[in-house]
Amino acid sequence: MKNKINQTVKTVIGIGILSMSSSTIIAQEMDLYTHTTPIEPFIIQYGHDLQAINYFYGPMPKGWGFQRASASPEQIDRLLLLDQEYINKLKAFDYKKLNTNGQVDYILLNQKIRKHEEQLKETLVIHNRVKPYVPFAETILSFEKKRRRGASINAKEIATSMENATEQVETEIKKLENIKSIESADVDYLIELIESLKKRLESSFDFYNGYEPEFTWWAPKSHEALQSKLSEYKAALSSKTNLKPFEDGSQISGKPVGKAVLNKMLKDEMIAYNSDELLKIADKEWQWCVAELLKASKEMGFGDDWKKAQEKVKNSYVPEGKQPELINELYDKAQNFIKDNQLIDIPPLADETWGMIMMTPERQLVNPFFTGGREISISYPTNTMTYDQKMMSMRGNNPYFSLGTVQHELIPGHHLQYFMNRRYKPYREDHFNTPFWTEGWTLYWELLLYRMGFPKTPEERIGMLFWRMHRCARITFSIKFHTGEWTPQQCIDYLVDQVGHEPANAHGEVKRSFEGSYDPLYQLAYMIGGLQLLSISDELVGEGKMSYKEFHDRVIKENYMPMEMLRAILTNQNLDPNHQAKWKFYKF
Repeated sequence: MKNKINQTVKTVIGIGILSMSSSTIIAQEMDLYTHTTPIEPFIIQYGHDLQAINYFYGPMPKGWGFQRASASPEQIDRLLLLDQEYINKLKAFDYKKLNTNGQVDYILLNQKIRKHEEQLKETLVIHNRVKPYVPFAETILSFEKKRRRGASINAKEIATSMENATEQVETEIKKLENIKSIESADVDYLIELIESLKKRLESSFDFYNGYEPEFTWWAPKSHEALQSKLSEYKAALSSKTNLKPFEDGSQISGKPVGKAVLNKMLKDEMIAYNSDELLKIADKEWQWCVAELLKASKEMGFGDDWKKAQEKVKNSYVPEGKQPELINELYDKAQNFIKDNQLIDIPPLADETWGMIMMTPERQLVNPFFTGGREISISYPTNTMTYDQKMMSMRGNNPYFSLGTVQHELIPGHHLQYFMNRRYKPYREDHFNTPFWTEGWTLYWELLLYRMGFPKTPEERIGMLFWRMHRCARITFSIKFHTGEWTPQQCIDYLVDQVGHEPANAHGEVKRSFEGSYDPLYQLAYMIGGLQLLSISDELVGEGKMSYKEFHDRVIKENYMPMEMLRAILTNQNLDPNHQAKWKFYKF
């Protein structure tokens, strides 16, 4: 009897263990899908397949590593085949099996591949258009093709072909003397192409030189002459671009992309508004800022003259050498407010591992305010700057202007963003990067903290409103420039007159926007991305479906994607595989 009881107990325990194991497995699976989706393998494999093709068909380095270079026509054709292969893979996948998170990955990967395919075809069109400028290209590319698998070569023939190519380059240089200018996009492409050819030639030469005796005897001088002539041609082409600094006194260059291109880019980023509608959003938000500034100005005793109130705020700068101390104080102030209001979980290691660097005077010319990420880069005067430069930098980085931007750069802004992006769905950061997420998340916190009463005094409100108005202005001057309505100087004047920028800081902001590596949508993505996320927050937190802490902890773990896709995940939508932007997030 005792044995029977013991056996029964063991059976019950066994069933319990089995039951617990099943629950545990289900829980683990649910937890797993917060970190991945069934589409992740396709995303990872596609990225690595792109790398493999670009490595093999590009200029190989001497040792380990990867050399970036513009793609050859052969390389483009191979990449187009890869894109079609993955389009077919996605078509064959059973989309109905996916939850919303998986649907989002499917949609974004499909869009990424098709956009890449479109860009490759556009590149081929440009290549065929400028092909007459590079009759020597095939000589270098055919030599490189032999080098890839170490084919035997006729050293004298290779040297002769390089000599002939050098003569062809010289002929093209002389032809340029009779050409007044070339379309800037073609010049940019040609310069990248020639730099790519130089790398491919160098890579091929290095493989054989010093190892293959006849090549080492025949080729070095011919290779040296060709490389030198290619450099000369590259410099000659640079002087022929029709893209010159605007004749408006700004000495800033840049090329407007046009309204049609701008609107297509917005559609690609899943923004369901055109450029004209975004201007209306910017204007409404700017008017809101002015109303708030007037309230603060009156509290400070300046009546309706908010610019005088702002001037007083600018002159509150800390003494030289004290800016790092101020940043630490402002950081602690923001973190205490966030913790007191239970807004988000902050991993202790993220809080522990942010640092500081000092921005160089050269970088401050185009980046007059501090930036951040893994560290905060302090924009403040150094000894090599002129008196006027020092004063503008100190006034532009005063404590009240810095109040809202320290947390923007650190926690819960960019530092926390980068920290979490590497720990939750990191594949999305690599493949679905968008400024509407990067800057939208950080700008959202400025909007939310202002709404929740983080700035206590009128001076603090003016400081945060400066940046909010600045982000409205970025929408306006970006669109006005790229649609051809404003010159860079008009953009600078707008920032000085309507936002209160120091002239040098406004010049740096505009120069960075149009001459740097930013795409035309980057600067407007701050406010638009922030307003998108605020709209989602109002929909979910405002209606009591989530707490702020639950909302923020969920959002920060989803990683890069268009905000429309984030909303779809958080509201558990069932998406069409060919989903197009349609979410109207702004109430006029």
